[in-house]
Amino acid sequence: MTRVKRGVTAHKKREKVLKRAKGFKWGRKSKERAAKEALLHAESRAFKGRKEKKRVYRRLWQTQLNAALRQRETTYSVFIATMKKKKVELDRKVLAHIARTDAKTFDKIVESIMK
Repeated sequence: MTRVKRGVTAHKKREKVLKRAKGFKWGRKSKERAAKEALLHAESRAFKGRKEKKRVYRRLWQTQLNAALRQRETTYSVFIATMKKKKVELDRKVLAHIARTDAKTFDKIVESIMK
C-alpha cells in the first residue's frame, strides 16, 4: 500500500480554524487547541446573540415611540391598541424611524389613527 502524506490536509484544517478565530484575544487566536475551544463557545453564543438582538431593537423602538407619543399627549399602549382596532399595519421599526426623522409626517399618522 502506498504511503499517504496528510500534511497539506491537516495544515488546511488548522488554518481554517485559526482563520475563524481571528480577532480573539491572547492564545485563542494563534493556538489551534485554544482556538477550537473558543470557537465552540463563540458559535453557540452568536446564535443566542442574533435572537437577543431582535428583542433589544424591538424594546428600543417601543421606547422611542412612547417618548414621541407622550409629546403628543398619548401613550404607546393606547396608540398600538388603536392601531390594531383600525387594522393599520405599520410596524414599530418604521414608526420609530418616522418619529425620529420626520415629525410632521408622524403628527399626521398619530392624528389619523387617534381620531
